[in-house]
Amino acid sequence: MAREEAVCGQHHDESIDRLLAEVCHLHRSRAHQLLEALGLYRGQPPVLFALWEQEGLTHTELAERLHNTPSTISKMLRRMERAGFLVRRVDAEDQRVSRVYLTDKGRAIQSDVMDVFRRTEAETFAGLAAEERAQLRGFLQQLRANLRRATQG
Repeated sequence: MAREEAVCGQHHDESIDRLLAEVCHLHRSRAHQLLEALGLYRGQPPVLFALWEQEGLTHTELAERLHNTPSTISKMLRRMERAGFLVRRVDAEDQRVSRVYLTDKGRAIQSDVMDVFRRTEAETFAGLAAEERAQLRGFLQQLRANLRRATQG
């Protein structure tokens, strides 16, 4: 009963579930705040990461890689193209297909984006010793494994 009260009552704000959700939310919000200063918005950095790894993907291939719908990716690509980060070109062999390529601006922003993620990580884990970070990483890997097992069957 005491555990139920702690989870459902006034101590709910400090439950592990709540703390984990809040930390993830704050971490994501901070990264987005810094990315917006670069002209990037939610969902756009993964598109850039995919294209930094391999240019010339179709919007369908991007949707599959990023576990998103093709319509969501199309909207995002339009916005990123207007901002000058990428360009879509018709495939030379199949006129029905367009492929996505980075512009010079899209390539040049890579180091700034990586700096944002390094800064966000540094701010998030400030005050934790290397050993504590390693321990936290281990805990999170275990939680991930538990949830993957639970969702698979």
